[in-house]
Order: sequence, then C-alpha cells, then structure tokens
Amino acid sequence: MHPLPLLLRAAELSRSTFYYQVQAMTSVGEQADLECRIRAVYDRHKGRYGYRRITATLRQTGDIINHKVVQRLMTAMGLKSLVRIKKYQSYRGTEGAVVSNELKRQFQAERPNQKWVTDVTEFKVNGQKLYLSPVMDLYNGEIVAYQTSPRPVFNMVRSMLSKAFECLAPSEAPLLHSDQGWQYQQLAYRKMLADRSLTQSMSRKGNCLDNAAMESFFGTLKAEFFHLNRFDGIEQLKRGIDRYIRYYNHDRIKLKLKGLSPVEYRTQAFGT
Repeated sequence: MHPLPLLLRAAELSRSTFYYQVQAMTSVGEQADLECRIRAVYDRHKGRYGYRRITATLRQTGDIINHKVVQRLMTAMGLKSLVRIKKYQSYRGTEGAVVSNELKRQFQAERPNQKWVTDVTEFKVNGQKLYLSPVMDLYNGEIVAYQTSPRPVFNMVRSMLSKAFECLAPSEAPLLHSDQGWQYQQLAYRKMLADRSLTQSMSRKGNCLDNAAMESFFGTLKAEFFHLNRFDGIEQLKRGIDRYIRYYNHDRIKLKLKGLSPVEYRTQAFGT
C-alpha cells in the first residue's frame, strides 16, 4: 500500500487537510529562509540598504521575488534603512565668471572617462576638520580618485588631479565640471587641465544643482557612513572614508546601474 493513505489514517486527516498542512509548513519554512537572507543582506551593508536594494541583491542570486514581499517582511522584522539623505535646495544663479557651464546638467555619459565632476566637502570631528576632494565619473558614478587633507589647500586638489590623470588612456580627455570654488579658479588648476587637454566646466554661481551628481555622492557618504559612526579623530575618519569609498565603488549596488556596483557595471560593459 502507498504510504500516503497510512499517514492520512494515522493522523486522522482528510486528504485536502493533509496537503494544506504540508503547504503551510513549506510556506513557513520558505519565509523563514527568506527572512534569514534579507537579514544577511541588511547586516552585510550595515543597515544602509532599504527594501528596493535588498530586493535587487536577492534577485542577483536567482530569486524571483517582488519588492513588496521584501518590504512587508522587513517591516515585520523591524528592519528599515538607517539612511535619511538630506535634500539640497538651490536657486538659479548667473553664469560663472571664469569658465562657462559646459556640462549643463547633462549627467549621463556614454562611456567611462567622458564626463567627470569634482568638489570639496568638509567633515568635523572633535573640533578638528578633514576635507575630501574626489573626482567622480558620470558614466557609472565611480570615484576615480580622491584626496583628503586637514586643511583646504590647493595641494589637496593637485594631488587628486594627478591620481585621476593616471586612470586615463593617452587618448582620453574628459570634461571636468566643478563649482566656482577658489581651487578651480587657480591658474595652476586650469593649466593642469589644459596640459592634459581636459575641458573645464563650472556651475553657475550659487547653484549646486549644476553639480548635483557630486552633491548627491556627498549626501550619500555622510548619510551612510559619517552620521552612522563615531570617530575619535580625523585619522580614524580618514581610514573610514578609505573603506567606504572602496565599498561604494566595488560593493554598493545602484538600481540605475541594473543592480550592479559602479566597478561591476564598468567591467561588465568594457571589461576593464
């Protein structure tokens, strides 16, 4: 005799009730497994991911899952992104006095090293300051090069540019956009760009939306890293920035990059 009737008789269950219980136990097991995987992704990214990025990460492993299911389970588990990015406000200013705005908010690029943006941001820890000067590639949002300094001196920008130039092939000469900061009006800065045949572009005065891509990166960096941690001093902060930028380039997925990190997206498209 087939074992199923024996099981039904022993448990005194109808066939429909038996299959319902089996399905229920399977669903519970599948949900518990999914919750574990959601928790693993959430913890691996230190609470920086919300339900949409967690869904995209799970899909990369072959899961066919709806983002609403992930959202519901995360709510039940008490998990939510720790990040609350501040919105930037701006006003329409006038054209820059030194260099015109060649970027014109065209933040998309067709290939790597076609359009770059740069800026400087400040951090404060226990009365000390640390300044960060990065260059971002608009093709994939990758931080191409960066430099930190306890003072906002021109050598910080010079060093950053030198590192960025090392990433270029001889034939590559991207447009480089910035705001109207004093660093970018220096003759030495403009000469470095001209010597490498880069096109300089500047935001209109007082209009941070003209450099929104870099402003967005600074907002993400501070929301996902700086504001979620405590630092004993700027040296510890500096080491943390190094780790975060590597994480940002290599591990942190972007939904607009088809759920890939900046480096993964570039490598997949160009193999470099």
